[in-house]
Amino acid sequence: MSSSSSHTIESIAVEIAAPAPFVWDLLVDYPSYPLWNPYTVAVQTTLAVGDPIELTLPNPDGSGGTFVNREYIRVVDPPRQLRYDTGNELPGIFGRRDQYVERLGPDRCGYRTTEVFSGEYAEQIFASHGPWVKAGFDAVARALKAHAETRWAARTA
Repeated sequence: MSSSSSHTIESIAVEIAAPAPFVWDLLVDYPSYPLWNPYTVAVQTTLAVGDPIELTLPNPDGSGGTFVNREYIRVVDPPRQLRYDTGNELPGIFGRRDQYVERLGPDRCGYRTTEVFSGEYAEQIFASHGPWVKAGFDAVARALKAHAETRWAARTA
């Protein structure tokens, strides 16, 4: 195993019938996550580059309960990209997550998430947690689409 190996997980890409800035605002409305987000049930952050982002996630083994994963904000580019990574929190593993909102028209956008694991233990983390992360990312994409479209339709009705 090479310490330079990396493994990427990418969510499904969804098309959302709502404008990119509207979807971005929902994506960073962390107090509302418990209402719609099945994978990240709570978030604490200032969204300032360099500051921590603490993500409360369900236990990967499905046993109930949650754990907090601390990462650090690296890119905030509304309404296009949000990036955060693990910094030096986890010796031997580095994770970098990117969330993308792509404008497809005045009232349409796309959304997807990627996570790249690298470092000495990347292969093991990818093997043990990859399917759980992928399922979580896909669930968030579907839930964001449903949440945004419902909110957008209600707003414009």
